[in-house]
Amino acid sequence: MKIKLSILDQSPVTSGSNAQEALRQTAFLAKKADEWGYLRFWVSEHHDAVTLAGSSPEILMAHLATVTSAIRIGSGGVMLPHYSPYKVAENFKVLEALFPGRIDAGVGRAPAGMPRATYALNNGRYQNKEQFPQQIDDLLMYLHDDLPADHPYEGLKAVPLTDSAPPVWVLGTSERSAALAAQKGLPYMFAQFINSEGGAEAAKYYRNHFKTSRFAAAPQQAVAVFLICAETEEEADRVASSLDLLFIMQQQGMKIDGTPSPEKAAAYSYSQLERELVQLNRERMIVGTPESAYKQLVQLAEEFQAEEIMLVSITYDFQDKLKSYKLIMNEFLKGEKNNETD
Repeated sequence: MKIKLSILDQSPVTSGSNAQEALRQTAFLAKKADEWGYLRFWVSEHHDAVTLAGSSPEILMAHLATVTSAIRIGSGGVMLPHYSPYKVAENFKVLEALFPGRIDAGVGRAPAGMPRATYALNNGRYQNKEQFPQQIDDLLMYLHDDLPADHPYEGLKAVPLTDSAPPVWVLGTSERSAALAAQKGLPYMFAQFINSEGGAEAAKYYRNHFKTSRFAAAPQQAVAVFLICAETEEEADRVASSLDLLFIMQQQGMKIDGTPSPEKAAAYSYSQLERELVQLNRERMIVGTPESAYKQLVQLAEEFQAEEIMLVSITYDFQDKLKSYKLIMNEFLKGEKNNETD
C-alpha cells in the first residue's frame, strides 16, 4: 500500500518569538512542502491560545495557496458549530474559485478553545454541538448548490457559483466522528495527535460502515500524528523534549509564552507523575531517525488501514521542523523505490 504524506501546521509560537514570525514560518513551510511532494498542507483553528497563531484557517489558506503551486491547501479544521454553514460555504467557494481543485474543507466539532472563547464566538449563547451533523448536511448543500425544494432557504445561492466544490473532510478523535463520516459518505481524518486511544477501532468502524455517496465512492481514511525526525535517536529525543515539556505545562495549567527550548526541558525537574505523563504523551508522537520513524509510520498506517498520514510537528527551532519533514519525505521516497525494485 502506497502511503501519501501530508502536513498539518498549527502555526506554533516559539518562546521568545511572536505570532507574526509563526505565520511567516507556516508560509515558508508550505512552500517547502510543495517542493518536497507532500499531498496536502492544512492549517488549524485555535482561539484564545497565545502559543498558536492560527485562528482563522480560511484567511491563512488564501495566502498559502497563493505562495504554492500544486499542494492541496485545507483546513484542519473549521470548527463548524461556531459558524453559519452558509458563510463557511461561501468562504470555501471563494477559495475554490481562486484555486480550483486545490482546496480541502476539513470540519470539526471541537470548540478549539477555552469556554470563554466559545462564548465570545457565539456572542454569549450556548454552543449546540449536537447540530453538527445537520450543519454538515447544510454545508454540503450550499457547496453543491443543492438545496431541496422544501428547504426553508430554497433558492438561496452560496456565491460565487463555481464549477467544482472542495471535498468536505470530517475530523475527529472518536468512534462517534468516524460513524458520522461513514454515514454521510465523507473522507475521515482521525486526530491521533490529540487522542492516542481508540483510533484503530474508530477507523475500522468507519471502513465497515461507510455508505457510498456522491462525495466518495469508497472510504477515504487518514490519520494525523505528531512527528519529530532527526539523524540520530538522541537528536530526535532532544528536539522532542520541547514538546514533552510543552504538554506538561499545558496539562498542569502553567503559564506558557511559547514552545520551550530543549535546554529548558533538560533543566526541568520532572516529578514521577510528570515522567509518566511524558511517556503517555509520547503515544501521540512518532520520534526517531528516518529509518525508525518510517517503520513506525508504516505500522500506524497498517493499523488504521489508512492511505494517508498527516504529520504535525512542533519544535523550538524552526530548522529542526524543516529537517524533520524533509528527512521523512526522503525516507518515504526511498521506500517507494525499494518497493518498485522488489
